[in-house]
Amino acid sequence: MPERLNVNPNRMELLKLKRRLVIARRGHKLLKDKFDELMKRFLLVVRESRVLRRQIEEELFEAHQLFALARSEVSTNELEEALSFPKASLELMVKKVNLMSVLVPEFEIKREGWFDCYGFAATPTLFDESLKKFEKLLPKMVALAEKERAVMMLADEIEKTRRRVNALEYVLIPQLEETIRYITMKLDEFERANLTRLMKIKEMVAEEI
Repeated sequence: MPERLNVNPNRMELLKLKRRLVIARRGHKLLKDKFDELMKRFLLVVRESRVLRRQIEEELFEAHQLFALARSEVSTNELEEALSFPKASLELMVKKVNLMSVLVPEFEIKREGWFDCYGFAATPTLFDESLKKFEKLLPKMVALAEKERAVMMLADEIEKTRRRVNALEYVLIPQLEETIRYITMKLDEFERANLTRLMKIKEMVAEEI
């Protein structure tokens, strides 16, 4: 049985509690709808993230294999020399996007220059192919980071919303309903007691007449 609120059992309090109950039920419905929609978005982003991660892992494995084969064809010094003067620079721009009241990050890459900053004659073809694969993977990896961050933030918001829904459904609303029943019962008792007193007074007056 839920605990009732500590209030005076009068009509004013009863009116206030009934208004609170209406607001609490409306808030519960809105939060429940928000929770359901958050879960849909969360599961969608999780599925997209899993598919993208699987693609990246497969392509990354291929790129690493090519790079390992390329390293076997040149010396360590030659490899370090080929990669020691990069001509490409990257800048990661971050902006916030409102997703069901959650400000999730959206990443954008700005690149200047090119990755093929070495002499092609001094390096094997496999080296060029592996770097091109790594270059193509970069936007996908940024997109994956974006989705996984969104998953974490949505999960936090889902947990907060779930706690609020449960607090309304299992604590506040039952307390309000129980308190309203209690006050209504008390007011009915007062009404019956007043009626009994009035009838008694009427009998006494009738006897005196």
